[in-house]
Amino acid sequence: MSPDAPEFGPHGFRAGDAPTGDAAVDALLGREVGRRRNTLQLLASETEPTPGVRAAMASVFDAKYAEGYPGTRYHGGCDVVDELEELAIARARALFGAEYVNVQPLSGSAANLAVYAGFAQPGDPVLALRLEHGGHQTHGSRANFSGRWFSPLHYEVRPDDELVDYDQVRDLALVHRPRILVAGAASYSRTFDFAALREIADDAECILWVDAAHLAGHIAAGLLSSPVPYADIVTLSTNKVIRGPRGGVILARAEHGDALRKAVFPFVQGGPAMHTVAAKAVACAESGTDEFAGYARRAVDNARGLAAELADRGARVVSGGTDIHLAVIDVSGFGISGMEAQHRLGAAGIVVDKAVLPFETRPVSEGSAIRIGTPVVTERGMTPAMHPPIADAMVAAMSTDDRETHRRIRREIAEVAYG
Repeated sequence: MSPDAPEFGPHGFRAGDAPTGDAAVDALLGREVGRRRNTLQLLASETEPTPGVRAAMASVFDAKYAEGYPGTRYHGGCDVVDELEELAIARARALFGAEYVNVQPLSGSAANLAVYAGFAQPGDPVLALRLEHGGHQTHGSRANFSGRWFSPLHYEVRPDDELVDYDQVRDLALVHRPRILVAGAASYSRTFDFAALREIADDAECILWVDAAHLAGHIAAGLLSSPVPYADIVTLSTNKVIRGPRGGVILARAEHGDALRKAVFPFVQGGPAMHTVAAKAVACAESGTDEFAGYARRAVDNARGLAAELADRGARVVSGGTDIHLAVIDVSGFGISGMEAQHRLGAAGIVVDKAVLPFETRPVSEGSAIRIGTPVVTERGMTPAMHPPIADAMVAAMSTDDRETHRRIRREIAEVAYG
């Protein structure tokens, strides 16, 4: 897509992907490099880690066991990693303006589990956005610990505009008095009104937790207002718009620091992955630059532009658009389910996720929508000029189950993806 796109070596490995010497693993590495190189990655939850992040992940820090926290480790030889963790904390604090920071969670879901561990007891009510309306499984799905161990309550989007119904949030909060009010989503493309949610949480006397997994990169870039001044706790993932490692971070008011420290360790997990902590430190420094802000802005522009082109071709965009790097596209007009759309697009070299619509009529396993995301394609150089041909290719692929058509589109996409 761009002369600035990652370079590939003679063996097919991306710069920084050294062969392991294990023939079977190297073969799989090469295949994955080829898959990513020759297909269009429109996944909202993936990004391209920067060279600095990848170097940190492959560093000597992966060998250090550092159970505990700086100054109170359970193992010797932690003087260097103590400084490393403090550096990562300081950089995250500076980037997001938080009083308390914990960089140890091994994933965004692990960070979320720590919030429950710190502020709720089994059976306590927790109020969050309904999964089918864009919420995340850790916000009360019955298949997840959050729905099995706690008592989930769910607010929804409005039928007319598919935006969060804050009047419903208030009514549910005041009637049920949840222990935690959750703002955050996996497939909701709009921002949240953090000030309104703070007022609701105060009136209901509950903890306000913002799961900013899909918002954190835009917040760091200054494109969205920050929830930190309003929320008791903010959790985030460092592997979505933020071009960091797979991992989680917790931000909170200082008064909640002790509860969160104990919730992360020893309650939720043991020793942190110090090579990931190093990569988080790198990512936090990089996310405070003008270059990152430009990338995040382009990711939003690409999501809006591609969604608009799809709308021009007959696909309905849920809520009418997007404020971030993802959009949910209703594919029912093509006479197929979201799962079938995912399969057809995948056959044509376009990788998306199936999704469900608010007020979905199909089984959740099928859905009537797809979720598209633009971090990877933005990092690889997507420009507005590419939106129309990509939308044409997507519509063509979804409109048929003809394998030859899909193979033709796949060849065209391979040229676009790294042409």
